Amino acid sequence: MSSRSAEEATDDAVFKALADPTRRRLLDELFVADGQTLGALEQRFDMTRFGVMKHLKALEDAGLILTQRRGRQKLHYLNPVPIRLIHDRWVSKYAEPWVAGMSILKRELETTMEKIYEIYIKTTPERLWEAITDPSVRSKYQFGVRVMSDWTTGSPISLEADKATGPLGEGEVLEAEPPRRLVHTMRALWSEEVAAEGFSRVTWEIEPVGDSCRLLLTHDDLRETASPEIYGGWPMILSGLKTWLESGELLTTPGSLRYA
Repeated sequence: MSSRSAEEATDDAVFKALADPTRRRLLDELFVADGQTLGALEQRFDMTRFGVMKHLKALEDAGLILTQRRGRQKLHYLNPVPIRLIHDRWVSKYAEPWVAGMSILKRELETTMEKIYEIYIKTTPERLWEAITDPSVRSKYQFGVRVMSDWTTGSPISLEADKATGPLGEGEVLEAEPPRRLVHTMRALWSEEVAAEGFSRVTWEIEPVGDSCRLLLTHDDLRETASPEIYGGWPMILSGLKTWLESGELLTTPGSLRYA
């Protein structure tokens, strides 16, 4: 299957999943309160438990939700990355930039303790690891920001950009297992508001799948009312990462040229 036909199959699955109003309601419920159990979601719908399970399975198959085990509970999380990709491929080219910005603001303003994102990229674990840790490559898809570190356990991390008056962020490497797992803290510094949020944690997990890689990014240790500026950019960053590795092209997203 060509990369183009694979994209079409992914788009078809997302559009099909979103066509059902019940599934759209489920996504709205997770948008409001992420990480819910089946029992909690079931209470909000006038249908059987089995019916809710079927809709959740359809959303999971389309990549629109992710599940994580917490002890005996199975939690469901909204994964906005496929919707972000649909937006980039089908919506943004027809919309004025200010309209796109308002749409992103509406969809991505969420407050939660933990955010989980999943994306599949046609590349090798080694190339993906390099794209995450090489500052010059990182700046191509992370709004022109270079992330500086030697990526060994205990090493400091600094987010830097030419047009910034100082560092845009800081952190420390907690775990580094190239090319499969990277865990680090992060504290945003681009404004007094975000700096007051303190440190959160970002985990990158890379798993080879055939000729591609599954990248699971978890951003946790966030305050329940943390500023969306801290985590709202991940769908755009991951979309840009996928585009760069698969095509060598830059993906223009709102804010992508801010520090370039």
